[in-house]
Amino acid sequence: MVRTLTYLDDGTPVVFGLWGSGEVVGTMLSHVTPYYIESFTSVEGTFSIPDDLTAIAHLTKHYLRQVEELMVIRSHKTMDIRLIRLLSWLSGRFGESDIQGNLINLRLTHQDLAELLGTTRVTVTRTLGQIEDQGLIKRLPLGRIILKESDIWCYQI
Repeated sequence: MVRTLTYLDDGTPVVFGLWGSGEVVGTMLSHVTPYYIESFTSVEGTFSIPDDLTAIAHLTKHYLRQVEELMVIRSHKTMDIRLIRLLSWLSGRFGESDIQGNLINLRLTHQDLAELLGTTRVTVTRTLGQIEDQGLIKRLPLGRIILKESDIWCYQI
């Protein structure tokens, strides 16, 4: 898994997305400078330039969809909803089914989650504790989280 991002002049990171196996990222899909790709796992990348306009359109649409999804998540008014929506999004993209819910088996730190949401690590830590106390998630060692999907639907209505 990799993330794409840039940094503002004050050093604040702005994350564009998290990308998994088989997905295409790179400066050809962005006009942002500087543009960084950071690896969260062992990654083997290849260089390619699509020569077909249909392929370029598909890649661009996929890239924009993810950026838009994160923008919508970041736009929720309360941090608990933002964090729950982010965890649900991560669960849908990278989750594994588990008897307790959906396991988000990523080693994302509270700082990583904060950067995805455009907030502080302290806020993420506090909010994770609150939604865990409500029984919506279960935190496991190594930053893994079980999202109890059935409870999330009731929470968001």
